[in-house]
Amino acid sequence: MTATARPGLFAFLSQNSRWLAAGGLLTLLSSFGQTFFISIFAAQIQADFDLSHGSWGAIYSVGTTASAVVMIWAGGLTDQWRARSLGVVVLAMLAASCLAMAVNPYAAFLPAVIFALRLTGQGMTSHIAIVAMSRWFVATRGKALAVATLGFSLGEAVLPLAFVALLTIFHWRSLWVAAAIVALIGIPILMALLRTERTPQSMAKENQSTGMAGAHWTRRKTLSHPLFWFMVPALLGPSAFNTAFFFHQVYFAEIKGMSHLALVSLFPIYTVMGIAAMVASGVALDRFGTARLMPLYQLPLIFAFLVFAASESVWHLAIGFVFLALTTGANSTLPNAFWAEFYGTRHIGSIKAMAAAVMVFGSAIGPGLTGVLIDLGVDLNTQYVGVAAYFLFASVMMWIGIRRARSSLAAFA
Repeated sequence: MTATARPGLFAFLSQNSRWLAAGGLLTLLSSFGQTFFISIFAAQIQADFDLSHGSWGAIYSVGTTASAVVMIWAGGLTDQWRARSLGVVVLAMLAASCLAMAVNPYAAFLPAVIFALRLTGQGMTSHIAIVAMSRWFVATRGKALAVATLGFSLGEAVLPLAFVALLTIFHWRSLWVAAAIVALIGIPILMALLRTERTPQSMAKENQSTGMAGAHWTRRKTLSHPLFWFMVPALLGPSAFNTAFFFHQVYFAEIKGMSHLALVSLFPIYTVMGIAAMVASGVALDRFGTARLMPLYQLPLIFAFLVFAASESVWHLAIGFVFLALTTGANSTLPNAFWAEFYGTRHIGSIKAMAAAVMVFGSAIGPGLTGVLIDLGVDLNTQYVGVAAYFLFASVMMWIGIRRARSSLAAFA
């Protein structure tokens, strides 16, 4: 069923468990193409292929940038295909990408492997889930996004600890085979959960919401509107620098004088706080809307990166992870709902694909830029002070853009 009222939380979960679980499954399986998972194997990949921080970052950036370009087209498929059908195809491709990483013998092929992992994992698997939640739920969109995106948090909490521990027993390539098997297991589960899933076309007439000026915005019109460009720094920032943080987690642990396992042991703190922020932002979103909340949600990142720059102990890092989690949790709900609220849901797949492409491009910039700066002698502590300043700039830009556009939204509310 489609949620058009605002039932209690338990009633909401009960009535929509099938579709929420499908969203959670997709966001969880997207982990295999996310930076926090790929970077677990950074030391092994660099050693096997004789890569420096800069060259590994450059390879990662090339593959990720290519996936961002393809996402502009591929993301629009969610306006034409069922989530069930498209999800099965993408999960099969994700499994094949994991196998490619397991068997690849040449550094020259790494950009293509990274491209495949990033497109199918970070890009399409998560995109299908987010677009489905944004389209299927209106009055309870915030709750739906918060619940479905718990898969991200579960992956971040469980997979790094599990796979770092498994690396002490198994060869890193064998673990990528295991990831492929898990992705394949997800296919029949997704098919079972969405056996009564609705097509975008059937949902279009009964459950569409309009955006600014009471219109159904197309991607072309969205790109011509100033608000989109005011949002670009905020779209790029978390993807670029959160990705860079996790991408260089092995090196970061080294410069802080701790083991990699000690660093990833803090991830559960990050996950718990992220889940709390995600749920809180989902509830706040349904009550206050994105216009009030968006200019505020990246402010904790300023403090997070300043703490990371100055931290001298595990406990200091734990504080940084708390601030990082506040924005990461809200980032799972607020930006995704923002596009539906300001631009409507009729073309949400194509619009969200463009936003996703910008974010994926950001995740290409971050590791490449920081890797080059490391090779040039600019350590991460210094870089993270600059990152904090960037998030202040992005927050100001969001405030200006939304302030200018909000009256157009309110006039047709």
